[in-house]
Amino acid sequence: MHLFYTPDIALNPELPEEEASHCLRVLRLGMGDEITLTDGKDCFYRAVITVATGKRCQVAIRETIPQPPPRPCHLHIAMAPTKNMDRNEWMAEKVTEIGIDELTFLDCRFSERRTLKTERVEKILVAAMKQSLKARLPKLNGMVDLDRFIAESRDGQKFIAHCHDDGGKLPLKDALRPGEDALVLIGPEGDFSEDEVRRATARGFVPISLGSSRLRTETAALVACHTLNLLNQ
Repeated sequence: MHLFYTPDIALNPELPEEEASHCLRVLRLGMGDEITLTDGKDCFYRAVITVATGKRCQVAIRETIPQPPPRPCHLHIAMAPTKNMDRNEWMAEKVTEIGIDELTFLDCRFSERRTLKTERVEKILVAAMKQSLKARLPKLNGMVDLDRFIAESRDGQKFIAHCHDDGGKLPLKDALRPGEDALVLIGPEGDFSEDEVRRATARGFVPISLGSSRLRTETAALVACHTLNLLNQ
């Protein structure tokens, strides 16, 4: 199955230049070949290539195939990115494969990385969506200050994973109410500061544990994503 990301396919029956190049030059597809498209908005399209010239690949839609929502709720991971960009990109790829609706990067007190360009991460999300044959592309948000982020009003459950020994943390699997929107905050390698945890809990974030092991930042994000998905199946 050849799957291509075409976000504007409902309005313009033509593959974006990068997707067209992959289709025509890498896969060597041509006029009359059937391909599958997705707009990243829960819909697949069965199409036939009608024009294949140079960098242009136009198609005729033969069938529109709406997909049911992958889960009954909105799942959101907000993580302080690591200094090593490869680890952030690995995390973004894997949470997309497992299933996530929104991904945000946080600027925290002990953050090792203060800026992050999202263009490459966006491409990784698209590739992971196609590789895992999903029809939904997660929403990607750029770097945002933690205090500004936790001050925003949002529905659903809100959790903060941290390693401070406060004695009152439930495992995420026990704190989560399946079927409801959920957001999990993941801190930097140096963890959230105690003041950040207090400010988050004052804003309604529930402290949770992701297990007894000390996890790397990107591993913690992956564990949280998997737990959210497993309990919402």
